[in-house]
Amino acid sequence: VQLQASGGGLVQSGGSLRLSCAASGRIENIENLGWYRLGQGERRELVADVPTGGAANYADFVKGRFTISRDNAKNTVILQMNDLKTEDTDVYYCYGRIGTMYGVVMDYWGSGTQVTVSS
Repeated sequence: VQLQASGGGLVQSGGSLRLSCAASGRIENIENLGWYRLGQGERRELVADVPTGGAANYADFVKGRFTISRDNAKNTVILQMNDLKTEDTDVYYCYGRIGTMYGVVMDYWGSGTQVTVSS
């Protein structure tokens, strides 16, 4: 299973960016797709995720500004980021909790994509 992320880049404060991530490989089912970022701590912090059949979850620091959506037919998750702030500058990682055709459910990560917001 692979997660291929795209999007990101440099934008001015108040601007918008769109991140996209597509899961591929021997996928049997997808339990959850989302986005994390490095943050300031030792562990990546959740930005937003959307479990299959469930409601989207957002970190407090992005509520009202970011929207996450899924295209289940394409195994894709989209993060629309509006009203970006300089503190949103970070490396963003696509995440998936995915079951494979071998009956194993695992967490998968895409390569990070840089988001830089200038003042």
